[in-house]
Amino acid sequence: MAQNLLDVVDLGKRFGGFVALENIELAVTAGERVGLIGPNGSGKSTLVNCLCGTLNNESGTVKFDGRDMDGLPAHQRTRFGMARSFQLPRPFASLTLMDNVRIPLLYTVQARSGILHSAGDLDARCIELLRLVGLEQKARRWPRDLTQVEMRKLELARAVAAEPKLLLADEAMAGLSHSEIEDILALLVRLNEQGITVILIEHIMRAVMSFSQRLIVLVSGRKIADGRADDVIRDPEVERAYLGQ
Repeated sequence: MAQNLLDVVDLGKRFGGFVALENIELAVTAGERVGLIGPNGSGKSTLVNCLCGTLNNESGTVKFDGRDMDGLPAHQRTRFGMARSFQLPRPFASLTLMDNVRIPLLYTVQARSGILHSAGDLDARCIELLRLVGLEQKARRWPRDLTQVEMRKLELARAVAAEPKLLLADEAMAGLSHSEIEDILALLVRLNEQGITVILIEHIMRAVMSFSQRLIVLVSGRKIADGRADDVIRDPEVERAYLGQ
């Protein structure tokens, strides 16, 4: 039986009197491709921030790879193997693409292993990561030189550079064309095939349906559905709350 990589039990988060998340329960198995959907304000980003350590949950527990994550800062969770990409790419504008992917190699991978790599080995790994997302020809360029889809690919390369077991891809396809969405989907599938468990947080339903083996639906801070994508999308409560039907 496959081991759960992520276990969330009875998770809750408030902002003053506003309940952002209430009694969230979910489990993700190693190797899965999971879609997390819901309308604006449903709590998706708050959940991701609680998982990654940007926010602290007031109740419940988050366990990752058998470890209790509660109270750990974001950088420590990343070193344990949980990485994310952001809705708005946040590269280091003053660094080349090479150096942007070098940062997580230095401060996550080397910090995790305690093994110092040579400059040549680091350069080779940076090129390998940029080649994975089709940006190796722009390794010495600056983030400002990239198109929108290339910026998204750099964001994913920076997350993958941390060598995660779990990648949370937060709206990695927002604002992209159909062909660009297909490029990002193919990249995420390739990463999954290389052993990275992926949770895709996305509003573009055709992309989520194409990618996800399982769908989790949040509405008003509550989980209302969790199951096979084809079954979840036909759930009457999901249709009413999410699709407006």
